[in-house]
Amino acid sequence: MKKILQVQEALMELIEKYDKIPERRDQPIIWEKVHMASSARLAYMMAEERGVDPVKAACACSIHDIGRIINGRQEGHAEAGYEPAKEFLRKLGIFSREEVEEMAVAVKNHSKKGETGTPLEEIVKDADVLDLHQYGFGMPRQEQQERLDNLLGITERRGNL
Repeated sequence: MKKILQVQEALMELIEKYDKIPERRDQPIIWEKVHMASSARLAYMMAEERGVDPVKAACACSIHDIGRIINGRQEGHAEAGYEPAKEFLRKLGIFSREEVEEMAVAVKNHSKKGETGTPLEEIVKDADVLDLHQYGFGMPRQEQQERLDNLLGITERRGNL
């Protein structure tokens, strides 16, 4: 079985497990499913364009919100996802220790939209904001909006256009 499919299949099972606590959700569980798949597709294409392993990028992006999937909360979900991401990826047994660590760090740092990280981290951040944008979500933080503007090639602030 292909790695991306294995990751997403296992993550769907995890999402189903945590669907039983809807009163703790900042986002509906259906969004977790949609965002997992659609942001991974974006990450795959970005990685191909940028010379990064597209499978690793898609897998990292698939699990980037694992912290929110588990605890239901947006606040602090990226950092909260670091250890669960490592455990999740290790249990799959399809990635090296280095790959597991690299993807888990991308999960941990994906909310730091104003900071520059590794090429993998940057792809996860970019795919995340672009996916939110394509589904009509606003960017609540300035650093998210600036990243989106850069991705879309907008050099001036939207209010000045």
